Amino acid sequence: MDQSQRNRQAQVASWVGIIANVILAILKGIAGWISGSRALVADAAHSASDVVSSVAVLAGVSIANKPPDDEHPYGHGKAENIATIIVSMLLILVGFEIAWSSIKVFWGDTPTSPTGLALIVTVIAIAAKEALFQYKNRLGKRINSPALIADSWHHRSDALSSFGVLLGVGGAMIGKVMGIEGLLYMDPIAGIVVALFIIGLGYKMARESFDTVLENVLGEEESRRFIRTVEGVPGVVKVDKLLARVHGAYVIVDLKISVDARLDVEKAHLISKKVKNKLITDHEEVNNVLVHINPY
Repeated sequence: MDQSQRNRQAQVASWVGIIANVILAILKGIAGWISGSRALVADAAHSASDVVSSVAVLAGVSIANKPPDDEHPYGHGKAENIATIIVSMLLILVGFEIAWSSIKVFWGDTPTSPTGLALIVTVIAIAAKEALFQYKNRLGKRINSPALIADSWHHRSDALSSFGVLLGVGGAMIGKVMGIEGLLYMDPIAGIVVALFIIGLGYKMARESFDTVLENVLGEEESRRFIRTVEGVPGVVKVDKLLARVHGAYVIVDLKISVDARLDVEKAHLISKKVKNKLITDHEEVNNVLVHINPY
């Protein structure tokens, strides 16, 4: 898949997410206010943060797909990882906000039970968010977009957040019907549990993206497949060293190979070109290869 197709599909997915989140944020906010559900109002704020994250992903994908220039000879691929870090920070901040709003309930009067409207809207939100997760996650894996995959998990966290709201609202409604005051606190308890999940997910995504931005090399097992490819190129005596690093959605390979010391410069250079072409052809994720020739 070429860059333009990849960029176009990622942009469409991001706009789908933005429109869906705007609708859900408004729907949940109004329903939460009318029904008296604190959790649903907090969930509306969560959906609103998704709008910001989707815009960040859209900007990241657009920048990442710009062609290399004099100032950025390796391209702009890391823009996607920077967008992922922004999404991760938003996840962590929203997680803390949801946790704090839920904890504060225990310091006030006994909370009241929300109405059935909150229950209906929450079920709709869960279904919508899970559908968005499946769509973006599968597309992100197909076009190898870390930012899109990260944004898909943001939708999954929203679905789980809304599921927590469902448990809280349902429990509070049961508590009202059965006269069990303790069940009225299920809403804030569920909110705290979901908030911890969101914070953990944000941390995991941020750590992985920071590793890419800091150019951590791939592990030995992951690099082994590249080494096998190089070893199969005629004229390569052995692979002395190979380092592969992630650059946005792509991989850059730096390697040293040994060739027959009796070869002239032109023939040795031809072998290096074959190595580069073979790696890029056989491994779709590789888009740049730097080869150093050693005499053997």
